[in-house]
Amino acid sequence: MMMSMFSSVSGLKAHQTRMDVIGNNIANVNTVGFKASRATFQEIFSQTLSSASAPDNSSGRGGVNPMQVGLGMNVDAIDVQMGRGSVQRTESPTDLSIEGEGFFIVRSGLEGAFSFTRAGNFLIDKQGNLTTASGQNVYGWMDYELTDQGYVFDTQETIAPINLYEHKSINKRIIAAQVTDQAILTGNLDATERPIGGTSASRVGSGSMTSLPFDDVLVDGTSGADGIPDNGADSENISPHYIVPINVYDVLGNEYKLNLKLWKNFTSGEAGSETNPIETSWYYVVEGDENSTAAGSSGFIKFDSSGRLIKDTGDFNYKPTIRLQPSLSTGAEPFEFELNMEQFTMYADDSSVKASRVNGYPPGTLVTFSIGGDGVITGVYDNGRQQPLGQIALATFENPAGLMKVGSNQFAQTTNSGDFKIASQPGNDGSGVLIPGTLEMSNVDLAKQFTEMIITQRGFQANSRVVTTSDEILQELANLKR
Repeated sequence: MMMSMFSSVSGLKAHQTRMDVIGNNIANVNTVGFKASRATFQEIFSQTLSSASAPDNSSGRGGVNPMQVGLGMNVDAIDVQMGRGSVQRTESPTDLSIEGEGFFIVRSGLEGAFSFTRAGNFLIDKQGNLTTASGQNVYGWMDYELTDQGYVFDTQETIAPINLYEHKSINKRIIAAQVTDQAILTGNLDATERPIGGTSASRVGSGSMTSLPFDDVLVDGTSGADGIPDNGADSENISPHYIVPINVYDVLGNEYKLNLKLWKNFTSGEAGSETNPIETSWYYVVEGDENSTAAGSSGFIKFDSSGRLIKDTGDFNYKPTIRLQPSLSTGAEPFEFELNMEQFTMYADDSSVKASRVNGYPPGTLVTFSIGGDGVITGVYDNGRQQPLGQIALATFENPAGLMKVGSNQFAQTTNSGDFKIASQPGNDGSGVLIPGTLEMSNVDLAKQFTEMIITQRGFQANSRVVTTSDEILQELANLKR
């Protein structure tokens, strides 16, 4: 009789433990990154009243099964269900969820053991550290290099706390200026413009070069007796056919507003002639602004009768090197840049030349940032430039269910989870990609928890009835002496 009471008491204890697990699951139904637990039972050792015996063929006696009375039950395991929870969109740039395997790596400061979490509700503190809500640093990589494929982080380096504002005494809130070394121009020059130097037909028999718009330039565009172009000295009263603004920058980030002036200069040649084809020259001058002067800033380009730029013509330079001399007050050294005009055309259409790409830019201040699916944090600056600020790392384990909960939505590695040795880039080495602006919610299934709660309640109730019934039987036994 006492055995039934002891068995039912063990059932009460086990069901109470299961109810504790269910209660904790339900309490964390809205906890970010929470993983539900599950309690399972096993029977305890059974007392053997008689052992089994085999059949006896000689006597014809059959076999006998063992007779055993169980001594109750206990909790077999409380395991963590590592299934992914639902995703909630928050639109916060520092909120992250992981689509797939992996855990964020966090630690308090630079020492101590790492912790791991699926809760990506991160913050930026006043010093630029990416942290958890409890102030732990989020780890990743900070060093990168620029390659032909773009910015690439050195993931072989040891992971470090991510800081968006500075790294190795470099202030990332300001991006340094880049000096201009190339300006690429594209577009069309209107072929219907009237050449200011006329045509070869109109010049026949003139016997004079002084009537040309540039007095030391011959009709074919080569230099005259003094050997150098006159930089448009005689063009002051001749309006250019087209003006192209070009903004360039020195190494300090000072901006210079230059103007490329273009004149349709002279058309020469004979129709159908292979030795003297029809060609049109254009004269250009690059003018500096009030804070700069441009050297080597004039020359000629030439087009054939199909409107294509002629590129192999010696004295005609479609890729001149412009040397810009800033004024002393700017504090900047002279610099050179290539003016690339090889994409020019000359058709009977409106002139549309423009600077399509100038690679310099002024300094900029960090305005905002974004996080990509690969964990790269990209800073956006007020000068329109972008620069990587860091890359978030993930940890993967052979047995994630073997991790131990340590509070604050975090886990610690155990001897059965596998060791964390090398961090992974999101999307590589079996780790999932990041979804910015979202959070992974609890994976608790309320319907399942309520069902298990009912079953657990009934199990507890049944075990309590066994205790009550056993007590009544013992009471009747005690009454036998009356």
